[in-house]
Amino acid sequence: MSHRIKDLIAIVGLVVALTGSERVLAADDTSLPRVTVLATGGTIAGSGSGGGIGYQAGKVSAQDLIGAVPGIDKLAQISAEQVSSIGSQDMNDTVWFTLARRIDDILGKGEADAIVITHGTDTMEETAFFLANVLKTDRPVVLVGSMRPSTAISADGPANLFEAVKAAASDSAKGRGVLVVLNDTIHAARAVQKTNTTSVQTFLSPNGGPVGFVDPASVGFVQPMPSRAKPYALPAEPSLPRVEIVYAHANMDAAAVEDAVKRGAKGIVLAGVGDGNASKAAIAALANAAKQGVVVIRASRVGSGFVNRNVEVDDDTLGFAVSLDLNPQKARILAQLLIANGVTDPRAVQEAVGRR
Repeated sequence: MSHRIKDLIAIVGLVVALTGSERVLAADDTSLPRVTVLATGGTIAGSGSGGGIGYQAGKVSAQDLIGAVPGIDKLAQISAEQVSSIGSQDMNDTVWFTLARRIDDILGKGEADAIVITHGTDTMEETAFFLANVLKTDRPVVLVGSMRPSTAISADGPANLFEAVKAAASDSAKGRGVLVVLNDTIHAARAVQKTNTTSVQTFLSPNGGPVGFVDPASVGFVQPMPSRAKPYALPAEPSLPRVEIVYAHANMDAAAVEDAVKRGAKGIVLAGVGDGNASKAAIAALANAAKQGVVVIRASRVGSGFVNRNVEVDDDTLGFAVSLDLNPQKARILAQLLIANGVTDPRAVQEAVGRR
């Protein structure tokens, strides 16, 4: 290793020590857009052996992730910060609040033109949907991850990160809300779902399709510019109201619903069979919960399609809202934000679901 490289590494280390966060400039061309990468961990930062089996998530730093992507310095001036180093199965309110407030701070102060968040795929759609509903900015915010760790054969992380930065740096991404980029495809936060346990083509938007595509040569959007609703306010402390998801199944009784109420749930999302339905006992228990002021939203466990209101279930009479195209995990997040903002009337909840 040359003395010049050693000196550069020492300088970078000193800057990290002084700032308390890991930052690296990945381009010297000041004419390029400025992109801040916020790293949270996940498979994209995973390390292990055995071709991707038995790895540990969140072991590779933000700086090393960026350094492993050839040509990324030609896309943007990149700075990086390590927000957390966890697998996304451990994603939590504290990290969500930190991300939301840091993004609004960075973009509000004009410190960057766009944000890229590296994230595990398991709960990426939930983080994306949360951010889409609370961020104040119209600047591009792009989540990216990988299905294979950095040490795996044919690791997909470097290509995904390259394309996420390319999409975030694109003028055409402005005003499109929070996006998810993996495997050459751009998805909207509301529509995207993880659909396969291991495939690199795991993320799909079943009800509307992707909003665009990206490759090393170009970024293209195929959906019209979305409308943007007013963001929800976050509580002062990093904790959202308790909302439980109850999974419907054959031979279901009322126990799961009643238990959620006993444990203090302020909202319940039914991951219902078919069009968001459940057994008579479960529906009766949900109706009783609604009478007690619990927000109840009927969603479906199916994975695609819209949940219809007042078709199989008399939602108006029972005090339920329906999730429309939102899957149960996203309906839960919206319910948490609504309750935190004092919106609990079933009609107001339904209106919020429909315009988000």
